[in-house]
Amino acid sequence: MTLRGTWLNNIIAKHPDTTNAVDGVQLPYWDGFMKLAAGCHELCGLGYIGVDMVLDQEKGPLILELNARPGLNIQIANDCGLTLRTHAVEAHLEELKARGVVETVEERVAFAQALFGHIPPVEG
Repeated sequence: MTLRGTWLNNIIAKHPDTTNAVDGVQLPYWDGFMKLAAGCHELCGLGYIGVDMVLDQEKGPLILELNARPGLNIQIANDCGLTLRTHAVEAHLEELKARGVVETVEERVAFAQALFGHIPPVEG
């Protein structure tokens, strides 16, 4: 389910063209999107990438492009900077490396969903 949407680095509640809600939407083929994105690590070898995707009516989830330096929208949409998240991922990867374990795409998806599949609590 979508948590938030952004457009031009601003949080939005409705799509600017269709006026459809962008948060709280259950996306079809969500697992397919997640597996495609998680599998991109082997394609480029980068630890952090942006994956632009679309849902084709006939073919399902498709990758448009990979971004080595994605913009701020992911941080804005999640209302959370990347420092703590990337540190958590780096620690997880170090642990796997120390144990000699190579994660499957499905395991990467499960890890990401467990850690990041929610809106973080407001600190204060």
